[in-house]
Amino acid sequence: MQGPVHPEPVTPTAPRPIGATVFTQGWADLAFLHWAVDPALVAPHLPPGTRPDTLDGATYVGLIPFRMRRIGFFGLPGLPYLGSFAETNVRLYSVDEQGRRGVVFSSLEADRLLPVLAARWVARLPYTFARMRVRRDGDVVTYTSRRRWPAPRGAHSRIAVQVGERIADPAPLDRFLTSRWGLHRGFLGRTAYWPNEHPEWPLHRASVVELSEDLTAAAGVPVAGEPNSVLWSPGVPVRFGPWVR
Repeated sequence: MQGPVHPEPVTPTAPRPIGATVFTQGWADLAFLHWAVDPALVAPHLPPGTRPDTLDGATYVGLIPFRMRRIGFFGLPGLPYLGSFAETNVRLYSVDEQGRRGVVFSSLEADRLLPVLAARWVARLPYTFARMRVRRDGDVVTYTSRRRWPAPRGAHSRIAVQVGERIADPAPLDRFLTSRWGLHRGFLGRTAYWPNEHPEWPLHRASVVELSEDLTAAAGVPVAGEPNSVLWSPGVPVRFGPWVR
C-alpha cells in the first residue's frame, strides 16, 4: 500500500494556535483501539479536499470510548450534567490540501440526548443517542454502548481493556493516532476544519480483555480481528477554536 508523504512531522502538541476559544471540554478515561486498513477503503468516506493520512502506507480506523466532561462555551464554566457524558467514536484519519492533519468522525455515540440533538443540528456531526456505561475495576476499564436512535438501533460495543505502564517516549504510531489537532467535516460541498489544542497526551500501554462491537460496521468501515494498537489515557483538557476553511 502506498500513502501520501507526511506534510510535516507528527508533533505531541498543537502546531498552530486555535485563536478564540469557542468550546472547552475534558476528555477522560480514553481507550484507543485502532486497526490498520488500506487507504483505498477509507478514501470514499472522507470529505472533499482531504485524503487518508497514512503511516508506513497504512491508514487506521479508530474506536475510542471515553468520558466527556463539562463542555463549556466561550470560556465559561463547563456544564456539569448536560456537558458530561459517556461517548464512543468511530473515526478516520485525514490530511487536507493545506497539510492540516485531522480526524473524520464516522459516528459518535453519546448518552445525553440534548447534546446529541444540538451537535447534529448545529455542528452537523453524526452523533447518535445510546445507552452507555464506563466502569473501572482495578486496572480494567469496561465501556458498554447500545444505540437507541437513530438506526441501526441496537448497534453496540462492549470493550474492556487492562491498563498497563505509562509510556515514557511514545512511538511514531502512538503519536500519529493520538496527536490530531482538528477535525474535517464536509458541508454543502465544501470542507471545514475545526482546530483544537490540548496538552501532550499521557499515554499508557493497554491490552484487550473483551471486545464485541458492530459500531464500525454500522459506520460503513468494518474491521476484523484484534486491533493493531491499543492505548489508554487518563485524559486531557481541550480547547476548540472557530471553524476555518
